[in-house]
Amino acid sequence: MSCPCGLGEPYDACCGRFHAGKPAPTAELLMRSRYTAFARGDTAYLLRTWHPTTRPRRLRLDPTQVWTGLEIHDRSGGGLFDAEGVVEFTAHHDRGSQHERSRFVREDGAWTYLD
Repeated sequence: MSCPCGLGEPYDACCGRFHAGKPAPTAELLMRSRYTAFARGDTAYLLRTWHPTTRPRRLRLDPTQVWTGLEIHDRSGGGLFDAEGVVEFTAHHDRGSQHERSRFVREDGAWTYLD
C-alpha cells in the first residue's frame, strides 16, 4: 500500500518506519509522517512527536474524516544540520483542506512539531 504522505513509497518503507520508532531525519519528513498519522488515526505518534511545551494533554481524531492528499508549498531550515525548520503545506480531506506554516524544532537529535 502506498504511503498517504504522497512520496509514492510503500507505507512500511516510508512513514511506517517513523511510526515504528525511527526518528525522522528532517522536519519535512516528520511533517509528512504526522500527516500520515492523521490519515491512519495514530494519535500516539502525533502526541509523541509534539513538542512538550505545546502538546495537548489529549488528542481526539474524527474517525470518519478521510485525508485525501498533501501538498508541500515551501520549507526553510529543517535539514540534517538545522535545529529549527518551517514547512508550509496544505492537507486535503473530504471536508476541505487545511493550510499551515508549521514550526519544528530538533532536540537531542529528534524533530518535534512545535506549532
